[in-house]
Amino acid sequence: MKKRSVLLLVVVSMLCGMVLTMVFNQLPDAAGPDGGGTGLLASIGKKSDGLEQDEAEKLGTALEIIESNYYKDVDRDKLLDGAINGMMEALGDPYSNYMGKVTAEQFSESIEGSFSGIGAEVTSVDGYVEVVSPIKGSPAEKAGLRAKDVILSVNGESLQGLDLNAAVAKIRGPKGSKAVLTVKRPGSESSIEFQITRDDVDLETVTSRMEANGVGVIEISQFSLNTGERFAEELKSLESQGMKGLLIDVRNNPGGVLSVVIDIAGQFVPKGELIVQVENKAGKREEYHSKGSSKPYPVALLMNKGSASASEILAGALQQSAGAVLIGEHSFGKGTVQTSFDKQFDDGSLLKVTIAKWLTPNGSWIHEKGIEPDLQVSQPDYFAVAPLDKKQTLKFDMNSEDVTNVQIMLEAVGYEPGRKDGYYDRATEKAVKSFQSASKLKASGIVDEQTAKALEAALIKEMQDPGNDTQLNRGIAEVVKEIKSQASNK
Repeated sequence: MKKRSVLLLVVVSMLCGMVLTMVFNQLPDAAGPDGGGTGLLASIGKKSDGLEQDEAEKLGTALEIIESNYYKDVDRDKLLDGAINGMMEALGDPYSNYMGKVTAEQFSESIEGSFSGIGAEVTSVDGYVEVVSPIKGSPAEKAGLRAKDVILSVNGESLQGLDLNAAVAKIRGPKGSKAVLTVKRPGSESSIEFQITRDDVDLETVTSRMEANGVGVIEISQFSLNTGERFAEELKSLESQGMKGLLIDVRNNPGGVLSVVIDIAGQFVPKGELIVQVENKAGKREEYHSKGSSKPYPVALLMNKGSASASEILAGALQQSAGAVLIGEHSFGKGTVQTSFDKQFDDGSLLKVTIAKWLTPNGSWIHEKGIEPDLQVSQPDYFAVAPLDKKQTLKFDMNSEDVTNVQIMLEAVGYEPGRKDGYYDRATEKAVKSFQSASKLKASGIVDEQTAKALEAALIKEMQDPGNDTQLNRGIAEVVKEIKSQASNK
């Protein structure tokens, strides 16, 4: 299966491989006293002989033929960039890619935790653009994009078969402009249309709060360079409030900087215990051990299929080296490490290359497999419902997937349709009329565009209510259970 991956942070709709990428820099104990590196890092950045003379001549000849004979003038820079992109494509690795100057600048911004875009990571799978994960609080998440959604077109322009960079360029646009995405969702027979307003994505990577019974909750949306410091601040604040147990939430967190997740994991893994192992192509492993100490209170972690890369490192370390309970859904399964090469170019461009794979403390490689939670917990079915086709009117005696979605939405917001099989019967019509009356709409029993928008808005309100977050509530309950267990054993 041919894949390429890129971080789509749309408002400027960034192409950036950090989310669902492990950036291999600033690693603790990775460099030797001479700064040249040991073990895994020793080979990074070393020059080879580059192109042999006959290879250079072959490429030069191809360029000369094109410039001399192509029926239109050509952009030499585009041809050279295309050659590099071709080499990266030939690797068959979705996480290794070439970035021009603008894209490289956006990549650096994302690692620093600030950017503009719709806020979703995408990958290219067999010529189709597939969503890996929307960023928490981003326009993409608010609009309802989900992991595994396939973006077919943007503002009427097809993305199928395009190079990933070209596909991302179609989605870019200024703040406040509209991106109309046509999406195919797994399990849905028809396509779905999303209207997303491009906006600044002000990414606060760490937030926390204290729940009842002394349970602290820390959400990590991405592992940026400032995330470790912010995490330490929030953890200290919760501990000062008398926290008795901690729930770490990395749902829909697609990854980030490797050194940052090592630092965070080290605050819970006992000193000397393994956090992660990184193995190069020669089979040599670097082991990263905790320099911290375990906590006296129980720790659990929430994850889902949008939890990837650095999130999975944290999950594996906490589960295998700190005895934490993993709660939620099967994770994404991204087990490789990338580093970026920019100093080798003098035009601001950058190569992001996979240089190793990472293993959990017990030596498991979770790539394309993911990590199973200790406690499998799914969200209510309405969390997965698709947006309605606003161009279609739904009414009595119709039978369609959109009707099924209406029925699921109605039940979620308190108007029982009596069925969820897609047939628009009289009970469904009655439920629609009741919803319309309560929403101060004409009680026609017909789902028109106005009713569809009102129904979706009501559903989003339900989904944003923490009381309806089954995974979160189960996570808190498990931490409370552990707190009580510890207390009874004293």
